[in-house]
Amino acid sequence: MASDVDICNSALKMIGASNISALTEDSKTARICNQRYTFIRDAVFRSHPWNSLIKRVTLAPDSTTPEFDFSYQFTLPTDPYCLRVLSLQDNDTVHTIEGRKLLANESTVKLKYVARIVDTNEYDQLLIETLSARLAADISFALVNSTSLMQQMEAMYDSKIREARFVDATEGTPDNITNLTDKTYQEGDLFIASRF
Repeated sequence: MASDVDICNSALKMIGASNISALTEDSKTARICNQRYTFIRDAVFRSHPWNSLIKRVTLAPDSTTPEFDFSYQFTLPTDPYCLRVLSLQDNDTVHTIEGRKLLANESTVKLKYVARIVDTNEYDQLLIETLSARLAADISFALVNSTSLMQQMEAMYDSKIREARFVDATEGTPDNITNLTDKTYQEGDLFIASRF
């Protein structure tokens, strides 16, 4: 599977820049990739509930409680790090996220979330392609100094993420095929709903 360097090199190839052998090598290209890669990776991870990044956990409440509105608070997972809360097992549970805490009125919660997975062997191929395209869009101006190339890479990213979201959303039984307000599921939900 692709490594972090392979993902960066894929982005570099898209914009016509030279490959790197390591994120720590002493070159402008490597320094820019090293500076931007983790930020872009985490942003792409947060942008969609990627099947390959979803984790589930049961949380016990913290010893301290919120000052008001909620009875319990829970620390969000750190291993692997929770980048985005997707849902609680009981979808009727009223909750909110404040900083790295989940506040609710239940004494335990079963949480489904997007995790920061750093092992690239865990990534879906379409996630890798989307991540490379997003990185290419981000670093293109700094390396090639072309606004039009940056716009082309942004269009490529939009195309890649649409394809990835569609494929990701059509794997398995959807949680709620009538939820057309959530943009991350909209294309997959429309496809599935049209099949019934």
